[in-house]
Amino acid sequence: MRKGVENGMKKLGFGTMRLPLLDPDDVKSIDYEQMCRMVDCFLEQGFVYFDTAYPYHGEQSEGAVKRCLTDRYPRERYLLADKMPILRVKGAEEYPRYFAEQLERCGVTYFDYYLLHNMGKERYENTLKYGGFEFLCELKEKGLVRQIGFSYHDDEQLLDEILTKFPQMDFVQLQINYLDWNSAAIRSGACYEVACRHGKKVIAMEPVKGGSLANLPKEAMRELEECGAKGSPASYAIRYAASLDNCFMVLSGMSSLEQVVDNTRYMKEFRPLEEDERKMLARVTEIVNRNATPCTNCRYCMEECPQNINIPAYLGLYNMYAATGKKTNMYYERYSMHHGKAVDCVKCGKCERICPQHIEIRRELDKFAELYEKETQR
Repeated sequence: MRKGVENGMKKLGFGTMRLPLLDPDDVKSIDYEQMCRMVDCFLEQGFVYFDTAYPYHGEQSEGAVKRCLTDRYPRERYLLADKMPILRVKGAEEYPRYFAEQLERCGVTYFDYYLLHNMGKERYENTLKYGGFEFLCELKEKGLVRQIGFSYHDDEQLLDEILTKFPQMDFVQLQINYLDWNSAAIRSGACYEVACRHGKKVIAMEPVKGGSLANLPKEAMRELEECGAKGSPASYAIRYAASLDNCFMVLSGMSSLEQVVDNTRYMKEFRPLEEDERKMLARVTEIVNRNATPCTNCRYCMEECPQNINIPAYLGLYNMYAATGKKTNMYYERYSMHHGKAVDCVKCGKCERICPQHIEIRRELDKFAELYEKETQR
C-alpha cells in the first residue's frame, strides 16, 4: 500500500516548521484554516510528503498535522515524517515515551520516515550512550516506522563515522542550498558526498536558507532579471537541491497558500537545472558572498592558535551573516563548545603568518566577537 504512494513520488515535501500564524509574535497561533487549504492544495497537485518534529511551533506542529492532515485524509493518501527530540532525551527509557506521544499527537499508528533530530557531536555521544540508533532499528523491525535516518548539522568527518558505524540508516537529512554548498561553516557539499559514498538517500532541508534565498539583495535580483529568469528566486533554490541525483526529497517550510501554489507549480513536473541556470546561480552566490572573508577552511591557523579558537568556523558564520543578515546561534554554540571564543584572541598574529589567503584574522575575529559574543557580556 505504501509502495503505491512512494512510486513516482514528487520531490517536494511540506515542512511544518514555518506554518502560517494569526499572530506573528506567537509561534503557537497557527492559522489552521489557512493550513487546511495549504494541505488540500498540496495533495491535490499530487504531492504526498509531510515533515514535522516534536519542538516545532512551540510543540504545536504535530497537533496541527493531526488537525489539518491526518484527521481529514485516509492514511494511504500521504507520507509522514517525524523526529525523535534527542536534545531532550536524558536516558534510554525516554525514547519509547516520546515516540508514543508523537504517534498520539499526530494521530497515526506508524511513521513512514522517522529521524533522530538535529544530530551533531554532543548529541551523537548521548545517542550512543542511550542506544538511540538501536531504538530506531527496533521500531523499524516492529513496523512502527518504515524508513529510519537522522537530520544532521555537523562536519563530514563525523557524518562518515556515524554512517560507518550504523549502516542500517536508510537516509540522511542535510542542509543543502546553493549558498551553503561550498560554505566552510555548513559543509553541505562535503556532507552530501559522504552520504553518497555510503549509498544513503538524501533529504534536503533549508533549500531556501530560512527564506534568505527568496529575498535576495537587489544586485542579485538584477542578475536573475538580466538572465531572463522565469521563476521566483525560491524556485531556483529548491530546484538546485532537487537537481542532485541522490536527493529524493526537498523540504520547504511553507508559510502561506501562495507559497504552496508557487512551489507545486514548478515542482509538479520537475525540471532539473540547466547549465546556464547553474552559471546564473554561481554568479548570484558570488554577489551574495562579495563581502565574505576568503577563508577556505584549510585549518592551518588552528595549528598555531594558542587559544584553540575555531577560526574557520567563526569566519564562516560571519560570512553567512554578511550574506543573509541572519545570525545562526545554533551553529555558534556547536562550534564554540570545545574551542576558545573569538574574544579569547591574544593578538599574537601566528594565525595570520601561516594563512595561505593572507586574511587579517585578528580583525575578522574582532568583528565576529562584536556580533556573536560581546553582546552577551554587556
